[in-house]
Amino acid sequence: MSEQHSNYPPKTCDIDRLVTHQRLVDVALAGRKTQQRRNGVYAYPGETFFLGSAKFVITGLERQSLGDMTESDAKAEGFPDLSTYQQLIISMHAGMDWNDAHQVWVHSFEKQSN
Repeated sequence: MSEQHSNYPPKTCDIDRLVTHQRLVDVALAGRKTQQRRNGVYAYPGETFFLGSAKFVITGLERQSLGDMTESDAKAEGFPDLSTYQQLIISMHAGMDWNDAHQVWVHSFEKQSN
């Protein structure tokens, strides 16, 4: 791991797996998704990834509890509100309950202009 990324734990997955669901890819391409929460680290600040031919750069990586999510965070995730985000996350993970104390990694990113 480079010294620049030594403040973070090792990656748990490849950056290409950060945004994969087609609906989320579409809202990222439209500029309405600028964050992705994951249980592990998928990318470090400064790294880039592609969705189709569009290039994105990771602008931030921070730890956050689910209970600290705001309506603005849900919108940055590409959802209309926090309730919709919570319902989708629970439906995607069988047997999961929403746990406000659960810690996730927030990957912030920006679409690069061509």
